[in-house]
Amino acid sequence: MSMIKEFKQFAIKGNVVDLAVGIIIGAAFGKIVSALVSGIIMPPIGVLLGGVDFADLAFVIKEAVGEAPAVVISYGAFIQTVIDFVIIAFAIFMLVRAINTLKKKEEAAPKAPPAPSKEEVLLSEIRDLLKSKVE
Repeated sequence: MSMIKEFKQFAIKGNVVDLAVGIIIGAAFGKIVSALVSGIIMPPIGVLLGGVDFADLAFVIKEAVGEAPAVVISYGAFIQTVIDFVIIAFAIFMLVRAINTLKKKEEAAPKAPPAPSKEEVLLSEIRDLLKSKVE
């Protein structure tokens, strides 16, 4: 089997396509949550902490000299990224939890008994006929 045919079989399998869709949706979801955190959640937290903008929090290691930019450790951006991650992880956890709950309910739901086989139906008819002749 040629490498191209092998790759084609691999790429067409459902799991690969599902994984690609999941990655694309995950990236879009990440952008949404990042916008939520930076635009809606962090400003009130900054106000509660005395007007602090987390994006501006940094340690200056070396001041800017001439055209050379300052060397800084931007720990505020790190804090914001950690908060993004926690919110995304929690949202995914809640989604997986809801799906698992639905699966458990579906599995626990009583199923209709299977239809009787042809032999059982025939035996039931014979039994009923015998009962009617005895009465």
